Amino acid sequence: MKVEVSGLVKTFNRGFRAVDDLSFSFASGQVIGFVGPNGAGKTTTMRIMATLDTPDCGDVLLDGVSAIDHPEEAHRAIGFMPDDLPSRSDTTVDEHLDFFARAYGLRGAAIRKSVEGVEDFTGLTGFRDRTLDALSKGMKQRVSLARALVHDPAVLIMDEPANGLDPRARIELRELVKALGENGKAILISSHILSELEEMCTDSVIIERGRRVDAKLKDSGETWIKLRFLPEVNENAQQALLETPGVLAAENSGSGWRVKIASGDPAAAALAENLFAKHLVPILFEPELGKLEDIFMHVTKGNLA
Repeated sequence: MKVEVSGLVKTFNRGFRAVDDLSFSFASGQVIGFVGPNGAGKTTTMRIMATLDTPDCGDVLLDGVSAIDHPEEAHRAIGFMPDDLPSRSDTTVDEHLDFFARAYGLRGAAIRKSVEGVEDFTGLTGFRDRTLDALSKGMKQRVSLARALVHDPAVLIMDEPANGLDPRARIELRELVKALGENGKAILISSHILSELEEMCTDSVIIERGRRVDAKLKDSGETWIKLRFLPEVNENAQQALLETPGVLAAENSGSGWRVKIASGDPAAAALAENLFAKHLVPILFEPELGKLEDIFMHVTKGNLA
């Protein structure tokens, strides 16, 4: 599934443009961090994508089909996880999910299969008979995620899912999101916790005052690779790393090493070959991603209006 947001514009009272000619795209298997200051237009954009609001102009295309012109098709393709979950004391987790499964058009045995499947995936099996108002914030977020997944959508839109969660719940949510991306969902997720996004996202879209801003810093021509070896090698690896062809610098990172090399896949491949030639076999070999916090501070101005 390919999702294309094209030229979205949304204006509110007195001509305020919450979304201003916004365009970006993502596809199956990608987890995209949707980042911006408060009031940047993230929630408005997500609501338009989920067909909960209409733009003044522009479109959202799902494999070329307009979600604006064909909302019923968009409903089948998109799961939307808002930033809160309404609580009804007389509604259990199971009843809540059953209702949404029926609302999405599931019938017969498919309802129970889907509800039980998302309860199992989100860890709600032991909570299915609890009422929503008896759940913790973390469990309510799991219910909200299960509700968004109950019809097995190709696209998942998540608005601040980690808001208010404790550290354990954030980690568990992050692992669920990564699993969904690995299983082929196209995911757009907003959060103010940029370090969390960097752990789970394959790319990011940064907006400010309703517009996308350039999120690419100037390429220095160099990159860092994270390495870790078996304990007997890891302790005294620095000199051997510095003597490895292609390594420009080597730093201890606590649990392993960081080495600087020229940027690009050929340089990384050459490093791997040279390490093996020196009998330095890594148990971790991973490019170090650019820090999203640094990029965010570099490209945004902090203006709200």
